[in-house]
Amino acid sequence: MDTVMELDHSKLYAVIMAGGRGERFWPLSRADQPKQMLSLLGGASLIEQTVLRLRELLPPENIIIVTNERYVERLHRMFPRLPEENIIGEPAPRDTGPCVALAAGVVRARAGEDDATMMLFPADHCIVNVEAFRRNLEDGCRMAARGDFLVTIGIPPTEPSCNYGYIKAAERVECPLSTCFHRVACFVEKPSREAAEKMLSEGGYSWNGGIFLWKVATILKAMRLYAPDLADLAGVLHNAWCGGVFTEVLKREFEKCRKISIDYAVMEKADNILVGEASFDWDDIGNWPALRNHLPTDSANNVLYGLAEQLDCRDTILYSGDPEHLVAAIGLEDVIVVHTQDATLVCRSGSSKELKELLSRLRKKENTWRFL
Repeated sequence: MDTVMELDHSKLYAVIMAGGRGERFWPLSRADQPKQMLSLLGGASLIEQTVLRLRELLPPENIIIVTNERYVERLHRMFPRLPEENIIGEPAPRDTGPCVALAAGVVRARAGEDDATMMLFPADHCIVNVEAFRRNLEDGCRMAARGDFLVTIGIPPTEPSCNYGYIKAAERVECPLSTCFHRVACFVEKPSREAAEKMLSEGGYSWNGGIFLWKVATILKAMRLYAPDLADLAGVLHNAWCGGVFTEVLKREFEKCRKISIDYAVMEKADNILVGEASFDWDDIGNWPALRNHLPTDSANNVLYGLAEQLDCRDTILYSGDPEHLVAAIGLEDVIVVHTQDATLVCRSGSSKELKELLSRLRKKENTWRFL
């Protein structure tokens, strides 16, 4: 690949996967107020930031949001410039595999051809240096459009994290682009602390940030090889879109799908994957402790958000989501306190990952559903 390929932006489509509930940010996130719609850091919500990052790359009519059907009307109000049909509600949660199949069918129908290029993004990530982000995307799309490649963007790890899957790079692919690309040797599941430390010291690994770039024809070919049921779903939904019966067919077919991620269904089996090295700062802000990476801390590493005050605290997060309610603490260490208008969470920083278990228990109790 010794020449730079021109990129036809009219054939680029962005698909934002926005179906998650973000339970790890309870009590701020709720069933009707998922993580991607929160303004965790002040200003625009995470999904609004995701859409804004794409506005220089492609027109609004080429941005598609796939979400839970209960969020569709709210997203219409949030994004009035997006065509109504560009916000698609999944009838049931089925993970990213069926979501990608749905998107492939729709993009194929919208573009009218299989050589359109899809970019897929989670809706709830924080990305700094947007220009570098766009440059990596354009380079990845060039690689995807030029060859029969499934392309992902790997995040250089900054610590031995157990919270992310990893991508192991193989040989470098020579190309006249600013982004460095490697063939992918394998994907690694979320590791133990010991394994994560070993991978970090060895080098050659990146975090799997869930950003994918590929031609529609390439992902459909991979689905036919490794997940024929997903290829069938994409074909049925393509025909339904073209035939004007998409909503009815989606509801009937999607609920029958198996629940599987695109990583398990395709990426861990395919042998034509490239990983590009991200040159932007990235964080999925996966839990309350992650706010320390983005909000100001005092000399004792405390985060105070909203109406909050502390005395003699260390490594503590005090988050008030109610402008009329003061959160105050004395002598706490490594503790998270989150207050909203109707619920308060207090936990050790290390136990925030048990939030799903707590919410599961609340669902089984009488009179607690309204807090979820």
